Amino acid sequence: MRVAYFGTWERGYPRNDQVIAALESAGVDVDLVHEEMWAGTHKFGLTPAVLPRLTRAELQLARAPLADDAEAVIVGYPGHFDLWSAKRQGKPVVFNAMVSLYDTFIEDRERFRDGSLAATALRRIDRMAFRTADLVVADTRANADFMGELAQIDEVAVCYIGAEERLFRDAWRRPDDFYVLFVGKFAPLHGLDVIIEAARHLPAVRFRIVGTGQMTPLLDGMPANVEHVPWVDYENLPAEYARAGCALGIFGSSGKAQRVIPHKSFQALAVGTPLITADTPAAREVLVDRRDCLLVERTADALAEAIVTLRDDVDLAQRLGAGGRATFEREASEAVLGVRWREAIERAIERSGSPVAS
Repeated sequence: MRVAYFGTWERGYPRNDQVIAALESAGVDVDLVHEEMWAGTHKFGLTPAVLPRLTRAELQLARAPLADDAEAVIVGYPGHFDLWSAKRQGKPVVFNAMVSLYDTFIEDRERFRDGSLAATALRRIDRMAFRTADLVVADTRANADFMGELAQIDEVAVCYIGAEERLFRDAWRRPDDFYVLFVGKFAPLHGLDVIIEAARHLPAVRFRIVGTGQMTPLLDGMPANVEHVPWVDYENLPAEYARAGCALGIFGSSGKAQRVIPHKSFQALAVGTPLITADTPAAREVLVDRRDCLLVERTADALAEAIVTLRDDVDLAQRLGAGGRATFEREASEAVLGVRWREAIERAIERSGSPVAS
């Protein structure tokens, strides 16, 4: 099978790289058909200066030659505006949707007021993109149900995010110097306020917080036991997880926070680092409390208690690390996700009425 990974998708973004790696592990030949668009900008930052570039990019994509034996087009993330160009190629289209724009900018990040013209426009963009694809792929069942209801479509496939196995391998060993690691872009769904407050409760425990983003101002006046590292090269992230005593997932209160399992959680599982994350419907699709992680209430008290548990209970920490790695291999390894992605492509081909190559 040959497919085109298509669009203005962000090069180097883990979701795109991981999907490509998973497909290749399943014996799928992947051609990269890409027009640079979002580098150096906020994704989907549709300012007047950006719109002419986007128009040129979409016209280029619509005319981009595909291999004669390409059976389908996968629109990468971000890709809401690429569906028109993808359909012009005359091949079945799979949309690696990742997020709803309405969910991200209205409900989670609160960039615009619900009911505003911007909110209405984002809902319409979501619906048009989801309905244009022959098959939409979401990152959790909870997110798939949300997208299906938003766009009134009857099927959304699910392929978990996973982690790139060329980097994220079973490497964790409990360190002598226990500290807590959080990695992220500081979006509201991460619950950085809960993490900082938990650090205040535990002045004797070191916290290492890696990243920047919308919620960075929450670090103003952070306690002395918190170390903030604005940037770590992606290639060095596995070593960050391998050295930490435990890793944190997300603790936000938005609907989106209830529906996603982020990269950071799968990366920790892949490395075998004990994971603490909020007890959400999405997390419960994959994770079981005290089998492969600690699932906690979204409060600083609950998070602090879980951190102390892992600091003091060496056997539990090691069991969770091993259990998390086993769950990753069973649910989100490239071998598993490659099969799921290949099945999704075949389903899209069937839905489009095209024959599936044997």
